[in-house]
Amino acid sequence: MYKYFPHTEADIKGMLEHIGIKSIDELYAEVPEQVRLKKDYDLPEAKSELEIRQFFAGLAAKNKQLTCFAGAGAYDHYTPAAVPQIVSRSEYLTSYTPYQAEISQGTLHYIFEYQSMMAELTGMDISNASMYDGSTATAEAVLMAVASAKKARKVLVSETVDPKILAVIRTYAHFHGVDIEMVKATDGATDKADLDSKLADGGVAGVLVQQPNYFGVVEDYTGFADATHAAKALFIMNSVAADLAVLRTPGEWGADIAVGDGQSLGLPMSFGGPYVGYMCCREKLMRKMPGRIVGMTKDSRGQRAFVLTLQAREQHIRREKATSNICSNESLMALFVTIYMSLMGKQGLKEAAELSYAGAHYLMDRLVATGRFKPAFDRPFFNEFCVRYAGDVDELQKRFIDNGILGGVKVAPDTIMFAVTEKRTKEEIDKLIETI
Repeated sequence: MYKYFPHTEADIKGMLEHIGIKSIDELYAEVPEQVRLKKDYDLPEAKSELEIRQFFAGLAAKNKQLTCFAGAGAYDHYTPAAVPQIVSRSEYLTSYTPYQAEISQGTLHYIFEYQSMMAELTGMDISNASMYDGSTATAEAVLMAVASAKKARKVLVSETVDPKILAVIRTYAHFHGVDIEMVKATDGATDKADLDSKLADGGVAGVLVQQPNYFGVVEDYTGFADATHAAKALFIMNSVAADLAVLRTPGEWGADIAVGDGQSLGLPMSFGGPYVGYMCCREKLMRKMPGRIVGMTKDSRGQRAFVLTLQAREQHIRREKATSNICSNESLMALFVTIYMSLMGKQGLKEAAELSYAGAHYLMDRLVATGRFKPAFDRPFFNEFCVRYAGDVDELQKRFIDNGILGGVKVAPDTIMFAVTEKRTKEEIDKLIETI
């Protein structure tokens, strides 16, 4: 037997007999032959703790740390050193799923604070206890709009929504019989005339837009909510959480549901996760929300206490009655962004956003001044923007990497999207310009 596997031959034989099959091969008969490993495992001899640490330190040393000017949904924001220290305190290490309030007060308390902060940040009435990530939260909002409509099964989605988010939405929609129809984009922004035309066709349950949109453009959504509501549909807005410290909130735009990713609230990029999705809405839609909501009450001694007040997942109610059977709150990540927002405060969040804005506009000006770049869109932007490059984009990005820079995201054959956060210095921006 393999030294790392706990089951003996007798254990395996007993389990196989119990389920009525003769061999491990028979157990995995449905797995295609071409993906099965047909040789012995290359497992090393046992190592000491010191040797293991040295081994993984050697692997880590092979990673090349790049100065990040890429965004497209994940942003290199600064994480105060106190955040991971506070997150690891024992007060918060209570039950992950806080069914028993008497032993889960730490978890319930920080989720309540998370909800309060996210509702204020988005300008909405209600926040749930967080979701997997921004993409799935957005897809759940689409299903929520359809569930709130009487008969409509169509949701209009702007072409300026992140393609990754759209792919998740299409997957959800396919298996729920929801029709996704795209609203045209003009010069990097949602075409209001096309939206009005599609709303006039009727049968629309919701309208989804993004702010700032996928291309970094800060769109003017004046009249969008009114037009959507006139068609008896819900207005959904996806936003980068940190940007709402200075931009008009979804609530101010008249949105019914606000969703997005909380990664920008200090979560490390971590090769794509784990992140945390947020979902906030108007109070009238609260019972249509997926997931759970934590509320505050008083115990038998009159002391403040926290409990699950809305539980709409399949663990809590009959599966066919659940608002969603696959959503969950990213509890540890929700704690992370709660501590981050608590430490940063309103002023800190605003200053970080303003530094990101200033850095992005400085980079844009420097790129255009080289004579080899021009803005892809004549639109306002926040900390992310697209530029067209007069040259080979692939070759340019390779040159960036050779100089220790992750130089944006290629979004078209001649177009690069750059992102700047408060971590990027003037010197780093100037170095990027020098490598062009």
